[in-house]
Amino acid sequence: MTNRLAEAKSLYLRKHAENPIDWWSWCDEALATARAQNKPIFLSIGYSSCHWCTVMEGEAFSDIAIADYMNANYLPIKVDREERPDLDSIYMQALQMMSGQGGWPLNVFLSPEDLVPFYAGTYFPVDPRYGRPGFLQVLQALRRYYDTEKAELQQRKALIIESLLTSAVLQDGTTDELEDEDHELLRQGWETSTAVITPSESGNSFPMIPYAKLALRGTRFNFESRYDGKQVCTQRGLDLALGGIYDHVGGGFHRYTVDATWTVPHFEKMLYDNGQIVEYIASLWSAGVEEAAFERAVAGTVQWLKREMTAPEGYFYAAQDADSFTQPTEVEPEEGTFYVWSYSELQQLLTPEELRELEQFTVTPNGNFEGRNVLQRRYSGQLSATLETALSKLFTARYGISSESLETFPPARNNQEAKTTNWPGRIPSVTDTKMIVAWNSLMISGLAKAAGVFQEPLYLELAARAANFILENQFVDGRFHRLNYQGEPSVLAQSEDYAFFIKALLDLQASNPEHKLWLEKAIAIQDEFNEFLWSGELGGYYNTSSDSSQNLIVRERSYVDNATPSANGIAIANLVRLALLTDNLDYLDLAELGLKAFRSVMHRAPQASPSLFTALDWYRNSTLIRSTTEQINALIPKFLPTAVFNVTSDLPEGSVGLVCQGLKCLAPAESVEHLLQQVQKSQNRG
Repeated sequence: MTNRLAEAKSLYLRKHAENPIDWWSWCDEALATARAQNKPIFLSIGYSSCHWCTVMEGEAFSDIAIADYMNANYLPIKVDREERPDLDSIYMQALQMMSGQGGWPLNVFLSPEDLVPFYAGTYFPVDPRYGRPGFLQVLQALRRYYDTEKAELQQRKALIIESLLTSAVLQDGTTDELEDEDHELLRQGWETSTAVITPSESGNSFPMIPYAKLALRGTRFNFESRYDGKQVCTQRGLDLALGGIYDHVGGGFHRYTVDATWTVPHFEKMLYDNGQIVEYIASLWSAGVEEAAFERAVAGTVQWLKREMTAPEGYFYAAQDADSFTQPTEVEPEEGTFYVWSYSELQQLLTPEELRELEQFTVTPNGNFEGRNVLQRRYSGQLSATLETALSKLFTARYGISSESLETFPPARNNQEAKTTNWPGRIPSVTDTKMIVAWNSLMISGLAKAAGVFQEPLYLELAARAANFILENQFVDGRFHRLNYQGEPSVLAQSEDYAFFIKALLDLQASNPEHKLWLEKAIAIQDEFNEFLWSGELGGYYNTSSDSSQNLIVRERSYVDNATPSANGIAIANLVRLALLTDNLDYLDLAELGLKAFRSVMHRAPQASPSLFTALDWYRNSTLIRSTTEQINALIPKFLPTAVFNVTSDLPEGSVGLVCQGLKCLAPAESVEHLLQQVQKSQNRG
């Protein structure tokens, strides 16, 4: 027997369709029903590739006693955070206020009349363990609290909503004009981000790309610091390209590693990580760090993307799960089984010479992950022909077909499909095939950057196809939409969709400046962004549009970088780029208002918002280069983080190009050397 979620488009919601819980999706009818029945709302938020979300679905949400109590005493609502990042952001912030920590699954208890949370947590086991209470006891205690402690409940909710509103407004009087002190502010932001990505001896290892990108940008300044910024940025690239976080056999990056040594990953592969990492590694290469492992990691990731993550229509899928089955008869999948290798397998698959060379990776008879081996490179540099042959054999063992013969690998769209398909190799992880504009945009940007740096036309072709899919399919009645499920657009776009896609279009234009269509489309989408999401009162962009913010207890403006950059950081940088490319200073006015709006955050918590500092760098050091196609094509692979290009043949006689710094232009460059000198100096105005 299935519940309402059987009809959902979201893979994550459909995973809960056979739960005995009477789930609703977030909708007006569900909220009205909760109010009419005076039932507190149990709001559960997660995503399809979340390991502990999957665990809770199989445990607590499948338990009959828990379901009976839940259905009688609560109105249960299930939300996919990838569909509704606005809801996730609000209620995650509430959890962090209550507990000092966050994570998924995000389980929140709301009053039905105002949707204000009064309790929140993450994973709840069926029975008490791990120092956590059993879920049924939690449900019973909170229902008693809701029914009997009305005065305390109202007081508790008032504190929470006041904190959420205060956080959303961000007004503390520091909205003065942008001043010379911004050079010092930029230095503080760079120093903070460099510290964040400096290697640690404990804890998990996340890519942290918004921080790494700011740290790399700052290496072109002569900041006084206790850090060697270039070395720190290079090490982050090496950790990514050599570590177990990278799939050395099939390509693509996992989400993070569970250790400080970048060895054992949490095995899901997220599109948003891969797009950002490709862009960062390409930027490192352009900055002069031409490490062979970087080029190999980018090439392997693009091959994985083309083979496993690209729909026939050209867009990119969202994610691949961490877990997979070893046998079709298994009830639950296991983490990492698609990716890891027992030593006996390696002995069977490889020649003695190949196995000896493979020990340049972290390969041992005892393994490094539950008796099996995650491949992590011990050394940088070019891999030998023998090692490449060994890795090719492992690819064939995993996929059942050689890498040369396997152009596309069809996705397993759910566990049942994974178990019943006759795969030629191992049973793959489930792929979430929905199209998310924001995540596709991050991948488009990464591909566009890598295409310019490595001069690979395939990268640009993949990026352009995805961008064209979005342009042709994500507008309904003139409005931009966030998701696409098998050809059907859904959910109005949010700030990250607008900001990241505009950036992607500008990045495509930067890799092929003669192609003016990308800029024209960016301008049109920016107009819609400004109309529906700009805050005229506070400055910056709201997360949701003015006509889709119903049932939100607070209207937030994203400025904190997490696994993805903040929408406002990217949006403000876009405005500066648009001002340079169009000579429309209205964009620059909005950029200045946006920086003022978040100035207090940048002073108070520079660790929260590296993308805002990147936007400040654009604002202070923006550079427009007007030159011929030949000269600009020579500049595209170089590390010019605040430059935009305009192809023109209308140059002063005897010159090869014009360099403009913000609102002023330098004397015409009379030689290629003179042009390069002007460009480099302009990028480091401080």
